[in-house]
Amino acid sequence: MKIILLIGIPASGRSSFYQSRFAASHLRINLDMLRTRHRERSLFEWCLTMQQPCVIDDTNTTRGIRATWIEPARKAGYPVTGYFMQSRIADCLERNGRRPGKACIPAAGVRHHHSQLQLPRLEEGFNALH
Repeated sequence: MKIILLIGIPASGRSSFYQSRFAASHLRINLDMLRTRHRERSLFEWCLTMQQPCVIDDTNTTRGIRATWIEPARKAGYPVTGYFMQSRIADCLERNGRRPGKACIPAAGVRHHHSQLQLPRLEEGFNALH
């Protein structure tokens, strides 16, 4: 049992990474799918209780946001592995612009997440960081 935390601005490749690496073995927790933070948190708590490996597929751009996932996982005794999707803002804006319909978020949203991004560090409580 382990928790995977994906970190990166919109259109940085987080969801594609999940699909290629973890879709067959880990439950995906994602705000776009669940619509509310309460649902995200409830599903995460269920995963911890049921020992269901999961991937938190959100931007997770700040240390404070990451702590809301890392601390309960560590308290429950589960290792947390982080994957930082390093990317250039211009590339993310281009990829985002090619997304269909509601999947394409306003460019200001991509820029906002980029401006908030704090690089992840092992000291936050990760067992491993890639």
